[in-house]
Amino acid sequence: MKIGIIGAGGVGSSTAFALIMRGVARKIVLIDQNKSRAEAEAEDIAHATPFAYANKIKAGTYADLKGAAVVIITAGINQKPGQTRNDLLAANVKIFEDIIPQIITHAPDTILIIATNPVDIMTSVALKISGFPTNRVFGSGTVLDTARFRTLLGYHLGVSPKSIHANVLGEHGDSEVLIWSNALAGTIQIEQLAQSINKPLTLEIKKQIDNNVRNAAYHIINGKGSTTFGIAGALTRICQAINSNEYAILNVSSFHNEIEDSHNICISMPCIIGKRGIHGNLYPTFSEDEHQQLRKSANIIEQLSKTAMQYIATNKS
Repeated sequence: MKIGIIGAGGVGSSTAFALIMRGVARKIVLIDQNKSRAEAEAEDIAHATPFAYANKIKAGTYADLKGAAVVIITAGINQKPGQTRNDLLAANVKIFEDIIPQIITHAPDTILIIATNPVDIMTSVALKISGFPTNRVFGSGTVLDTARFRTLLGYHLGVSPKSIHANVLGEHGDSEVLIWSNALAGTIQIEQLAQSINKPLTLEIKKQIDNNVRNAAYHIINGKGSTTFGIAGALTRICQAINSNEYAILNVSSFHNEIEDSHNICISMPCIIGKRGIHGNLYPTFSEDEHQQLRKSANIIEQLSKTAMQYIATNKS
């Protein structure tokens, strides 16, 4: 599978490296307005291919995206210490207005995966600008947040995170919702298992896990300047599902005409992912309190999406 990555910064280059080392991409085109950076990252990653797979990576231009099955957009203004993801909105809308028309010209049949923050809003922006069908434009969403949740639960319980089925839904941001009510370890309800092995999930422990999931990005950004490896892993997992036509269920940010009393938004819910992108949307059961939290999250996304659409309209006028 040929994959284009727009943005050769920390997220883009880490994603390219992960795709190469996992053998997901047969060919990667790395594009950045800083051509020297793209060339350097591509060359460095290429030197790792003898230790992994006989795959190719190069720095290129938008014309090199021809035939790309997937184009990942990581380009945008980076979140800095003290900023929320939503502080980046206006600047990143302008960047997308430059990037996406060039993708459309050279890769009109591609699947667009958005990783630029605020990802739910920027996915709506990408849909609006591209005019692509909704199954071919989606965001990385809470795939990473879900991985963080499962990792911390695994650490607490002494169980592999791969055996834990627990989800984070809603906004990839401060209003995201950790779904405790249907969390499982294997086939055992998570709290039942915690009690049986004498590692109960007390209210205090739940708050600690929630805080560590919800604020993970802020903690990492304060320590090293940006998040890179976790999101690279999430994007690679999504591409793997597409490449293998896996029909995997992943919490990507997908378009919904109406959900939780909000309209025309992209929000993270379980989706079936395969070679056509999104093959189906799922709606799980969860508690009424979690419903209320998800309604709040959806409303926040809806208001920000309206603002983003106004930015697009203003920029066109």
